[in-house]
Amino acid sequence: MRYSQYFLPTLKETPSDAEVASHQLMLRAGMIRKVAAGIYSYLPLGLRSLRKVERIVREEMDRSGAIEIHMPMVVPAELWQESGRWEHYGKELLRLNDRKDASFCLGPTHEEVVTDIARRELKSYKQLPVNLYQVQTKFRDEIRPRFGLMRGREFVMKDAYSFDLDEAGANLSYQKMYDAYRRIFTRCGLRFRAVEADTGSIGGTASHEFMVLASSGEDAIASCGSCEYAANVEKAQIRTLAVSALQPSAQLETLSTPGRKTVEDVAAFLKVDLQKLVKTLIVQTDTGEVVAVLVRGDRELNDIKLCRLLGANEVQMAPEELVQKLTGAPVGFAGPMGLKLRLLADQEIEAMSDFVVGANQKDMHHVGVNLGRDFTPELFADLRSAVAGDQCPRCEGALEIWRGIEVGHVFKLGTKYSEAMQATVLDAEGKDRVLYMGCYGIGVGRTLASAIEQNHDEQGIVFPMPIAPFQVLLVCLNPKDEKVCGASEKLYADLEAAGIEVLLDDRDERPGSKFKDADLCGIPLRVTVGGRGLERGIFELKWRATGEQQEVAVADAAGEIIARVRKAMEG
Repeated sequence: MRYSQYFLPTLKETPSDAEVASHQLMLRAGMIRKVAAGIYSYLPLGLRSLRKVERIVREEMDRSGAIEIHMPMVVPAELWQESGRWEHYGKELLRLNDRKDASFCLGPTHEEVVTDIARRELKSYKQLPVNLYQVQTKFRDEIRPRFGLMRGREFVMKDAYSFDLDEAGANLSYQKMYDAYRRIFTRCGLRFRAVEADTGSIGGTASHEFMVLASSGEDAIASCGSCEYAANVEKAQIRTLAVSALQPSAQLETLSTPGRKTVEDVAAFLKVDLQKLVKTLIVQTDTGEVVAVLVRGDRELNDIKLCRLLGANEVQMAPEELVQKLTGAPVGFAGPMGLKLRLLADQEIEAMSDFVVGANQKDMHHVGVNLGRDFTPELFADLRSAVAGDQCPRCEGALEIWRGIEVGHVFKLGTKYSEAMQATVLDAEGKDRVLYMGCYGIGVGRTLASAIEQNHDEQGIVFPMPIAPFQVLLVCLNPKDEKVCGASEKLYADLEAAGIEVLLDDRDERPGSKFKDADLCGIPLRVTVGGRGLERGIFELKWRATGEQQEVAVADAAGEIIARVRKAMEG
């Protein structure tokens, strides 16, 4: 491809509404353009990289035994009503009516459609297992679309759905997808972790998220430095510590703490460490239940763990008026003693003694508080979010905290959708069996954006070779010089003949401008053809990722470049 004939509208300035690196650089490098909030067009350079990711995804899905189909983006409401999600999915589901006033939605995911296919076409256990996948446009009406392709409303996704006769078969299908995902993200040249995760609105019994490690990631990941355990911080288990019998050593006292509402303020006022404070949090579930939860002063309550314990879908802090009514004090002074509420405590509290709690009176706290003598929780459980240094639940190692970008998610759905939609087959004994399902998604555009978040510098993008829009950028420094132009054209023809993807920069621009665009667009290998180099019989090679430069003889250049590109593609 010749740059002079290509559509590559780069920008010198960063658009003001672009916040993260991938959004900024994809706009500046002419890869995408905004159409509306969270909706983007892919321009040629961006589309080439997107297709590279799609190709890797398809190759690995096919290798795993999955079969590609294509389902409609517009889905009738009846299917979603059958599964029960039409009423519960929320405002991210974009609903619309056709000219006959029939209700539809733009598919954010396709469990209902594929389950409808399965119940119509799968009749016998002999047809199983089956795994159907597609690469298709999805739409989720995000309340705050942001960060370019990282959190858009319209996006390209690979979604797959497996069908098995029983749980054992479903587990095998799940493992095949898990292994395929590891191969996909490895081939894309990404540093990632597969982490245990919550199943969220998709539902099911278990799931793993695949997280690309990047400082700009929205999600926190707890990962063990000694074994392969990794989990979203919302899901990460914390090992239960052995607890010995505690003997109170301090007298219970009530002290004035005027205006000190936060644990930090109370600790500073009383001259004690935050670890000696216990927070009493009054929370309310979506079903209206109100409970008190105790966590150590320097810890954070994990809402998802609490929801799981209570069997709730959502919890939130109780409003100030309700806290005042239940405790007799403003927010900031709640304590466990005398509360007429279910009292739950994080397991860490069980190992504490002589600690500080609110006194359920304005501007007052109790000190020297101890379990058993002063109050007794209903139960102890893992209710806090993991932090760096926590002991791994699987080994003796310590957890580390990373930032990550979710690019893939695999779910064990079980019979959630197949039972609701009556998707059954006959087993070997002629009896109806509800199908066991799994679902597996990859954000294709988000994978591309995540690669840029992980691979960039001050000059621009640094593409991994497997997903770069071109493998080689051939810079002809002076296209008006016949010798320079001729040498560039010959090398260009030799590389293309060998199947190397080359962008020939044949523009009549200053060398500095060409080099800046080269760094911005992030093509892995730059080859420079100039008059001075030709006088010495050499071309100059420069790797974008490392800055490594070398000179190669003109006669050897094509073979050297071909070998280096192929080696880089192999990883």
